[in-house]
Amino acid sequence: MTSPDSEPDAGFSVGARARSFRNAFRGLVVLLASQHNAWIHALATVAVVIVGLALGVTRIEWGLLVLAVGLVWSAEAFNTAIEFVADVASPDHNPQIGRAKDVAAAGVLVTAVMAVLIGLLVFVPHLMA
Repeated sequence: MTSPDSEPDAGFSVGARARSFRNAFRGLVVLLASQHNAWIHALATVAVVIVGLALGVTRIEWGLLVLAVGLVWSAEAFNTAIEFVADVASPDHNPQIGRAKDVAAAGVLVTAVMAVLIGLLVFVPHLMA
């Protein structure tokens, strides 16, 4: 897809793919540098990996844990993007923008709660054995 300011897509380009990955990694750095909750997600991710390794979870369980962690990180990234765009679109207080930010934050909360539930479903049986 092209923006009005860009040249038409000329097909696959290794250089363009490399730039898109650099942009994505730059976005990850912005996410970690600007969002305190991202640090909580990072600590939770490390804890999940350590506990998963210590308990010897199965491949299927790893899949569920990775999916849960990935969804939380994705939700946090989308929430942050919405906040950045909303702040530019409406620098002054706007109740509708506030609602949009609240709903985006709720998306992160819902995915985080679901991730905790998945973690409990995976880890508790191992701890009870």
